[in-house]
Amino acid sequence: MDDVTSLVTEIRAFRPFLPAREFETSLRFYKTIGFEAHPLGETLAELNLGTHAFLLQGYYVKEWAENTVMHVLVEDVDAWWRHIDSLALTRQFDVSPPGPPRVEPWGLTVAYLFDPSGVLWHFAQATAQNPNSDPT
Repeated sequence: MDDVTSLVTEIRAFRPFLPAREFETSLRFYKTIGFEAHPLGETLAELNLGTHAFLLQGYYVKEWAENTVMHVLVEDVDAWWRHIDSLALTRQFDVSPPGPPRVEPWGLTVAYLFDPSGVLWHFAQATAQNPNSDPT
């Protein structure tokens, strides 16, 4: 087997493909959140938040969409929650209501968001340790 270590520096990006049941609706949804869209064809676009990106495609399989999770590790999940909550996404896009941040047993505080195709987004940050709790 070849050693891939030397190839790692050649990687420019990891960009997952996400499904869109209705491409234009999903595109509007992500633009509303704040993604910058770069069309790559009629039903393909690169969506960026700063240097982070994914590819939105006009292809949809229910089982795939509803089993896809995008995990975004952030510094301030409460700030992201205020932003998401302010957008009234449920009213604009008929999506499930976003879930406010909650502490999960795996050590992260997570806010939940579903896109119009059923893709789940986790906006998460490390949960602050309670100085009065016993970690054992």
